[in-house]
Amino acid sequence: MLKRTVFAGGTVFDGASTSRVDVAVSGDRIVDVGTGLDGDDVVDCSEMSIVPGLFDCHVHVMVRDLNISRAEQEPFSLQYYEALRNLSLLLDQGITSARDAAGADLGVKRAIEQKLIEGPRLQIAIVMLSQTGGHSDLHLPSGGSRSMSMMMPHPGRPRAVRDGVDDVRRGVREVLRAGADTIKIATTGGVMSPGDDPRHTHFRDDELEVIAAEAAAAGTDFFAHAQGTEGIKAALRHGARSIEHGYHLDDEAIDLMLRADAWLVPTLSATRAIVDAADRGVPIAAGSLALAREALEAHRASFARAVDAGVKIAMGTDSPPYAHPSASNLDELQLMTEASSMTPQDAWRAATSSAAALLRQDGLGAITPGMLADLVVVDGRLDDLRGLRDRIRHVSLGGQRVR
Repeated sequence: MLKRTVFAGGTVFDGASTSRVDVAVSGDRIVDVGTGLDGDDVVDCSEMSIVPGLFDCHVHVMVRDLNISRAEQEPFSLQYYEALRNLSLLLDQGITSARDAAGADLGVKRAIEQKLIEGPRLQIAIVMLSQTGGHSDLHLPSGGSRSMSMMMPHPGRPRAVRDGVDDVRRGVREVLRAGADTIKIATTGGVMSPGDDPRHTHFRDDELEVIAAEAAAAGTDFFAHAQGTEGIKAALRHGARSIEHGYHLDDEAIDLMLRADAWLVPTLSATRAIVDAADRGVPIAAGSLALAREALEAHRASFARAVDAGVKIAMGTDSPPYAHPSASNLDELQLMTEASSMTPQDAWRAATSSAAALLRQDGLGAITPGMLADLVVVDGRLDDLRGLRDRIRHVSLGGQRVR
């Protein structure tokens, strides 16, 4: 008979609301939630809180930090060893599910599933498809190109830069063949890519139409790196499931999100991390730093408007903000509440049940009988979002303690 473990005496956020109840786990499932539960083992959660395993819907586990100059000098294979550390760091923070938004290939996902390495449940996009001169195009004014290893094609990572309907169609099919769970595209430029601009719109309607059609034919969907207004709206008109970043949302874009029932993954950590890295002396290109500083307030303001309008929010960080010892993916929860009318409970929901809904993970994101036993025990109250990284006391993945 399977052992029954009870998490007792804590305040439980079940993915929707909080209550003072016990949680019983047997095998890999939550089997009971209530008061006065008994079990073979008891985990004392007095003065603590229990939440479902957390999600980060926008990570890059193959990246150490924002120092591109350093990364260009590293061996290609080093990224896989850095991924080992990054996946472990995610678990340290109670992140038991994540969506890698470009970089990780099927081998990384399979290594986790086969328990060769430890890490959260992982969905992968493998690459971010973009046009020539887009966010995945690392061409430099010198005529050379950046050699960021996480963006370089190899047998498990198809070429990311695509142009024209036929090439875009082939790109989607190659990414799906390589094992992607979902398709990521860039409908605008970005802050950290040379030669483009977050406000510029990328891919034309005929290209976006074929991306949507190919994803749907394979039974999946696509999500969009989209920072500028027109690129956001173009992605939404063609069925993007989520908008990543969303720096410049206007009324029409927000209305489109609501009508399409699309999600916003705001990644407020991302722009902040670029500015903070530059302040610490990390060599950030002057143009990228200027764009990041310019985007900070627009980003926060757009996010606040989306929240007030009722747009669905899922937590994502565009990590590696965890690369610096003082930073944490969980800082995103506090950033969301500081930038908008979101309450702490709203932020926890964005990192649990809402994120699970975005990623179609029906068995995760909540604490109810029958759900997979991904649980995180946090020291203190859930309405205090400060210093969460240092307050994680217990992390279970499928009923097994991993931290």
